[in-house]
Parts: sequence; C-alpha cells; structure tokens
Amino acid sequence: MWLVVVLVPAAWLLGTFPSAQLIARAHGHDVLTEGSGNPGASNVARLAGWRAGAAVLVLDFAKGALAAGVGMAVYGRVGAYALGIAAVVGHTFPVYRKGGKGVAAAGGMLVVLYPLIVVGLAIVWALLARVAKKASLASLLCTVAFPVAVGLMGYDGREVVAISALAVLVLARHAANIRRLLRREEIDLKT
Repeated sequence: MWLVVVLVPAAWLLGTFPSAQLIARAHGHDVLTEGSGNPGASNVARLAGWRAGAAVLVLDFAKGALAAGVGMAVYGRVGAYALGIAAVVGHTFPVYRKGGKGVAAAGGMLVVLYPLIVVGLAIVWALLARVAKKASLASLLCTVAFPVAVGLMGYDGREVVAISALAVLVLARHAANIRRLLRREEIDLKT
C-alpha cells in the first residue's frame, strides 16, 4: 500500500497533462478562450474538428487508464481506485490552469475496473451525443447511469459509493452545462 501512496502525486501529475491545450494550439486555437472555454475533447472538436477532438479524448482517457492500470498492478482494485481518482482529480483541478470536466479521464479509470459497463455506456454516449447533438447531455446521463450499473452488476457497496462520489465530481464540473441545457443554450456538437 505504501507504493500506492507514493504514486498518488505522480498519478495526479499525469492527470494535469494539458492534452486539449496542446492539440488545440497545434490547430491554431486557444481552447481556454474559444468555444465553451473548456479544455476538453468536445470543445476541441468544435474548434478544430473531430480528429483533433478524438485525439484529446484518447489522451485524456489514457491518463485515467494508465493511472488505474498501474494501481491495479501494484495493489489491486484499491490501488486502481486510488491512482485512477488521483489522475481524474489532477485532470479536473490542475494547479496552473483551468481543468477539464473529468469524463474522459474517469472513463479511462473505469475501463480498467469495469470494462463491460464502460463499453456499454460508451455506445449509449455515442448514440445520445449523435441524436441530441449535445456531448454534455450524453456525458451527464452516462455519469448518472454508471453508479446504477455498478450496483446492478452486483459489485461491493463500497465500490458503488466510490463511483457515486466520482459521478458527483463530474456532475459538479458540468454545472455550467446543466444551466445552459436547462435554458436551451448549450452549444451543439459539429457533425
């Protein structure tokens, strides 16, 4: 367990890697001041196209997956949770810039712990985002559905509580999106 504790700061630092800013800048955009101002895959896709957005999605997903994978190797599911959550927190709360919303980084963490649920909800997310043209709406619905799915699949109650806490963090990071959705002002995805 001591190794997990030592690796938590490294996992947090991994989470702070500014993938959206770097990819947007390579396409001539400042993701923090253009579009929604959010340093995430959806905003990069709006500004620089779906390929750039997909690259950000893959990199942010990899942050959570790598951290959780190392944690799993070092100390099982507890290690995966500790390092995965550290990476998600690093992604959402970096010290030196505005953080992302945490969906992709959390997805990477969760694919290590719950691969079947992630695949199922990724399909649901893609369908919802395509039909509604709102990535935030799809993300919010899948975020709420995830702890429910974990509980229905019979995982330990402590895992349901931990996933619910992670879901609350992601929902809190989407507060502005929720307000815009309620006012019908949320920005559509480019198709």
